[in-house]
Parts: sequence; structure tokens; C-alpha cells
Amino acid sequence: MSGQQLFTVPIPALKNHPGGAIVCTTPAPKVYLLSWTSPPDNRLTDAFCQALLTALDELEYARVEDTASKDKDPAASTKKPKYPPGVVITTSAITKFYSNGLDLTLLLNQPGFAQENIYPLWRRFLTYPMPTVALLNGHTFAGGAMLAMHQDYRVFSEPKGYLCLNELEFGAPLLPPMASVFREKLPAPTFRKLILEAHRFGAKEALDAGIVDKVGGLDAALELIRDLKLTTKAATGAYGMLKEEMYRESVALLDARGADFVEPNMRFGAAKRKVEEGVKRVEGKEHKAKL
Repeated sequence: MSGQQLFTVPIPALKNHPGGAIVCTTPAPKVYLLSWTSPPDNRLTDAFCQALLTALDELEYARVEDTASKDKDPAASTKKPKYPPGVVITTSAITKFYSNGLDLTLLLNQPGFAQENIYPLWRRFLTYPMPTVALLNGHTFAGGAMLAMHQDYRVFSEPKGYLCLNELEFGAPLLPPMASVFREKLPAPTFRKLILEAHRFGAKEALDAGIVDKVGGLDAALELIRDLKLTTKAATGAYGMLKEEMYRESVALLDARGADFVEPNMRFGAAKRKVEEGVKRVEGKEHKAKL
């Protein structure tokens, strides 16, 4: 953690998760560092997602009285942003893991888990009105990699972990809102290697593959911010709207409701039924090979 502490958002405990906190500090002017701790590996639970959404809301919407305006005309006093628009960095205070991904049990067994927690969080980052930088200082797997990819820039420390979409290894599908952002942001060969090979990218390899923008720690993230003048980009108020248009396909999938929305357990169930139907066809007398 670095710089002055601005606020803390608690992550409530759940049955299988002890809870934790997200702490906001400011390592440089107009740079807001959100450091999360949710033992043991920063799983994306509903409590984690809601706490992170609250932290993002605090940075965007918190207001204080404009004393200069009040002194000139008390009747015309207004409120100004408590935190001037700048840049948000996200990282982990558990240095082994940026995030080890979704809690699969919650995803499959808690109705509305993705639609009410995961997808709103990813959409919030994808269209956030300030530049966002994911500082990957540990393993970044599955849903953790998705969380990082929905941010604008990524900086990867070495040699502290791997980035991987390992759904192939534990037999899970990628739902459309999960895969879309990788398709929009990455070169096709990298997209294929991530998904169909479950390749584990170290920091330098991730840089060469176009997944991350810089290798290093907080100093590298601050250097990226300085080099690109990112603290100035949110000043006009257009930043979030421009991103919403850039990534409108992903935004539409994250916003899907009703008949257009696919629950994770529905995708698992459909795959299981497909196998069962295929077995029945092969075993059916009408399809048996004649000897």
C-alpha cells in the first residue's frame, strides 16, 4: 500500500469466505489505488463484487461543499467532487494472488449471481469515466483475468504469478459476456492460446502477446500513467462514454436480460443434455453399423 489512506470498504464475511476489505490510497496526485484483501485468494464473491462497486462509486460520486462558491454567494453554494477525476489502479494486498477467479459454487448455485454481481462489476470497469489500470501482482486466473481485462490498462509484476483462463482445465464453458472482452481487446492468436490451450502467461510473455501494457510494480504503473498523461483524460467527462461505444458488443452482452440472458447453470445443463442425446443416438438401433 502506498500514499495517504482515503477510505476503506469492508468485504463482509460469507459462509466459506472470511471477508476482508478494500483500502483506497493515493500514491500520486489524482491517482487512486484500490488494494483488496479477501483471503485466501481474492475470489470474486458477491460480497467482493459489491464492495468493489461501492469503492468505485465513492471515487466517482462522493461530494464536498464548495466553500469558495459559498463564500461568494451562500445561496448559490454547490458541491464539488471529493476526489477530483483522475486514474484508478486496482491491485491485491495478498501478493500471491491478484484474484483466483469466480467462486464456481456461487456462480452455479446462487440464482442471479452473475447478473447481479459479476456482470455489473465488469460493465462498471469497462465504461468507468476515469482510466483504470489493473496492477497484477500475483496469479490472475479465470474470472480474475476477466476482471483485469475489463480495465483499460494492465501492468504485470514479475516473477510473481501467471495470467490464465483455465476453464479448459476444470471443465467450464465461457459464457458470451465472459469471452467477449478478450475477443474485442486481444489479437486472435492470443485469444486462441488463452482459451483453447489454457496457456499460463508470465509477465514478459503477456506483454509480448498484447495482454498487458507494461511489466513491473506500482512504480511501473505510475510511469505508465505519467507517460500517457492519464490523469488528464477524465477531465472533459467524455471518457466513459467513449469506452461504452468502443466496447458496445461487450456492453450489450453484460446488459442482456430476459430471453437474451443465459444463466451459467443453463449452459452447463445444455452441454450435459447434448451429450446424453448424442449417446442415445449412437446407441439407437437405427444408427448401429450393420455387420
